[in-house]
Amino acid sequence: MIVKGTKELSASRDTVWEVVNSPEEMANLMPGVESFELVDERHWTAKVKVPLGLGGLKMTINFEKLEERAPEFASMRARGQGVGALMDMTTSFTLNEAGGGTSMDWEADVKIAGPVGAMGQRVLQPIVNQQVSDVLTALEKRVQEAAGSSPGGAEQGIHPASPEAYEPEPEGPTQSA
Repeated sequence: MIVKGTKELSASRDTVWEVVNSPEEMANLMPGVESFELVDERHWTAKVKVPLGLGGLKMTINFEKLEERAPEFASMRARGQGVGALMDMTTSFTLNEAGGGTSMDWEADVKIAGPVGAMGQRVLQPIVNQQVSDVLTALEKRVQEAAGSSPGGAEQGIHPASPEAYEPEPEGPTQSA
């Protein structure tokens, strides 16, 4: 099954790249990660509990960076194995500057085999969609945090062009010392 979309993020392309291209950052954004081990800069492993209805499917997932062109494109392959399931997923994203932020076009091709895969796309699609939504929501929050702490970035994760970024002028007469 292929899922894809576009996510608008209120941070510079360089900031978004730093977050999405870091295995440690991505492990923190993925729901259900119980442990994470960096093998080298292109390979890492995570033990994940994927929610499936009443219980969860525990998987060991091996990740491999396939291609990267900083700060605009990266692709990755994830192969997972657990009791009752084999997963093979290829993902990619393209980052484009969009005004004061970044537009991220992303795509994931997810294949699940074994008894869990036999449940069919009708059952698995909502689970995959929820996982993707959770990762994108966590990514948006993390990118805003990273932008808020970088020089010239928005404070407290607020986009510099948003009305919340400006304090209103005090009302009434002001005293100068």
